[in-house]
Amino acid sequence: MNGPVLHVVGTRPNFVKAAPVVAALRSAGCDQTLVHTGQHYDARMSEVFFRQLGLPRPDTDLGVGSGSHAGQTADLLVALEAELIARAPALVVVYGDVNSTLAAALAAAKLGLPVAHVEAGLRSFDMAMPEEVNRRLVDQLAGLLFATSPEAVGHLAREGADPARVHFVGNPMIDTLLSHLDLFDPAAARAAHALPERYGVVTLHRPANVDDPGAARAAARALTEAARHLDLAVPLHPRGRDALRAAGLDGAPGVHLLEPLGYVEFMSLVRGAAAVITDSGGVQEETTVLGVPCLTLRTTTERPITVTHGTNRLVAPGELVPALCKALDGAPAAPAEGPPLWDGKAGPRIARLITQWLEHHD
Repeated sequence: MNGPVLHVVGTRPNFVKAAPVVAALRSAGCDQTLVHTGQHYDARMSEVFFRQLGLPRPDTDLGVGSGSHAGQTADLLVALEAELIARAPALVVVYGDVNSTLAAALAAAKLGLPVAHVEAGLRSFDMAMPEEVNRRLVDQLAGLLFATSPEAVGHLAREGADPARVHFVGNPMIDTLLSHLDLFDPAAARAAHALPERYGVVTLHRPANVDDPGAARAAARALTEAARHLDLAVPLHPRGRDALRAAGLDGAPGVHLLEPLGYVEFMSLVRGAAAVITDSGGVQEETTVLGVPCLTLRTTTERPITVTHGTNRLVAPGELVPALCKALDGAPAAPAEGPPLWDGKAGPRIARLITQWLEHHD
């Protein structure tokens, strides 16, 4: 199989996970192609990440953009099928659990192309989450399953995955975090947004929190109350921006609504935060390593290791303020030793396994 390794990325978390894998394969002399689907098309959610993470410019930007789940996935399938036929890759590498991930895996499988899934085996067991549907289906389609945590390996085993397909490699998102740690400047980020010395960071975009007006109002009420105890910096994800503003978050005392931030700017704020309120899977992981208290506005998490090994706690909107006050009063910090293999070397492990696979299938 003489084609390139073709990476498909579409959203901010994809970029952060792909960067160390692409870099490690580049060091190994591997022929690579990078396809950006354009699922995150705002320059502040896309272009700035390529620049800051050292990712090469995409060989192709499909520019698919937003839409309903069905519409967006259909557009992705059509565009990716044409791209895969033209590129004839030896292996398609997909990341995470977004619609771009599912569409790329499905298009590749239909064409008989092998697929590798980075971040395989994560499960929230909540099928109301579009991401849960995506990740379960992708794991059925992929021939190489790269797991970030021991429980992910266990989920795959219980689902009948061939152990030869499953590799526990660690977390490439943490590779990116650790390699950029010296660039995170909380004081500069705080000054840039006129924040007090003690502040929190909020990021919400999950459908369960922003699509339903009632849920958005409940989240906005909880955040408004929380802002009486701690100023909150809220970089507004394009998905959910209008819903949270309409729900009353705009203009609330102590709430600082910000435009989307680049990776370094956002992580600088997170590193210096007294607490983080989120519904993002990646932010749960990043706060675990940084030792920042994290309150996750969800009933489930596909990353329970962030609860057992980190500072993460799942809370309902009505529980947010007491949980925040407890965190601000000095709840225990993260254990000195983080989750296993979250050591900054996941990218090289994945690259080594991919190059071995390529040699075997040449």
